[in-house]
Amino acid sequence: MGHSMVDESVATEAVDPATLVAENASLRDRLLRALADAENTRQRAQRAAEDARQYAIADFARELLTVSDNLQRTIDAAERHQPETVEDAALIEGVRATERLLQHTLQRFGIRKIDALGKRFDPTLHEAVAEVDDPRSPAGTVVRVAEEGYTIKDRLLRPARVFVAKRESKPVPSDELDGAELGQRSDPFQVMT
Repeated sequence: MGHSMVDESVATEAVDPATLVAENASLRDRLLRALADAENTRQRAQRAAEDARQYAIADFARELLTVSDNLQRTIDAAERHQPETVEDAALIEGVRATERLLQHTLQRFGIRKIDALGKRFDPTLHEAVAEVDDPRSPAGTVVRVAEEGYTIKDRLLRPARVFVAKRESKPVPSDELDGAELGQRSDPFQVMT
């Protein structure tokens, strides 16, 4: 099909240079936005894949922590009693070796114990089980660990369940107490005015 002079003149008359420049700028802007969107999508997918690679074992590791806890409870119980036979001592040593091997394997995959004892309570790493009186420790300090906590890479896998030293409350002498200041009434059903 040939190009006719009429088609060419119609095309020239219908398009002025300013319209072409504006349309070109609009198309260029749309192209750049589409390229940026595609790059952002690629980066998000890459991050998601990296997270999946690093943290895919988190559920499995959480289940293994129960095994580790039980091995540690066994060791603690065995240490409270003197082994009666050589076989008992060998069994206890075998449990210790199994616990060490499990901890080493967890560490190889980026799973680390949270060092909580004696540290300041941190709600991002610790779960407070209770507050206890401990005059030897500053208030807000972890004084006992009920269950070890763990991280995987830079994320919390399981918080450490801890007992925290109470804040000291200063007793107020009874002669300084004024019932009216504390909102106390002799008749608890009396309406305050």
